[in-house]
Amino acid sequence: MVKNICIFTILLLIVSCGRQKNETITDTTQRVFPKIDSNKYNVAFLLMDGVYNTEFTAPYDIFQHTQYRKGIKAMNTFTVANTLEPITSFEGVRILPDFDYTQDSIPDIDILVVPSAEHHLNTDLKDTIMLNFVKKVSKDALFVTSHCDGAFVLAKAGLLDEVVSTTFPSDIDTYKTMFPHLRVKDSVLFVHDGKFITSAGGAKSFEAALYLCEHLYGKEIAESLAGGLVIDWDLNTVPKLILQ
Repeated sequence: MVKNICIFTILLLIVSCGRQKNETITDTTQRVFPKIDSNKYNVAFLLMDGVYNTEFTAPYDIFQHTQYRKGIKAMNTFTVANTLEPITSFEGVRILPDFDYTQDSIPDIDILVVPSAEHHLNTDLKDTIMLNFVKKVSKDALFVTSHCDGAFVLAKAGLLDEVVSTTFPSDIDTYKTMFPHLRVKDSVLFVHDGKFITSAGGAKSFEAALYLCEHLYGKEIAESLAGGLVIDWDLNTVPKLILQ
């Protein structure tokens, strides 16, 4: 009996020590914020569960690589979401957001990127907190870009009423039906009208991002960025509509 009590006590101590150790680790964990250089453009990527990998990572790759080019105002790249918990992409990749736009103080956003997500044609369009955030950022942003069905978010937020836009090719008809008042262009990879750049998405999200870089930095820098990622880039050959 005494032996059993001793064993039980030892087990309790082990569990207690393990719990205290875990609690200590949790208590001392600190958030790591992205480095924000005040001399660069701030580029925020809006994330939510079900985001598609390519529409997020393609423009992120292009814009992040501007940091390795000299003589330009490069880009700070960071992610924003309605949580600090990991976001799970449609393909299953887990992404840890940099900022929670519902509670954090976020750097002023010069360029907002809205990648496509799984529910951008339905439930996401009922997220008034997200839509209001997009509206608020758009007021002062230099550019607002969407890829694939990210255009549905911009349209639902009322941001595309006065411009021409496009979206994922097979969703053009749905886009026109849902937003019959919009001027929609199909058979192009992207449309630039005012501060808004909407793209067909998919792997062609690279093209829309490279176009914005060529618009900001010139042809030589855009070609350098494309070359660094082994992308054939010639703006003259890209199906597009530019109405800036």
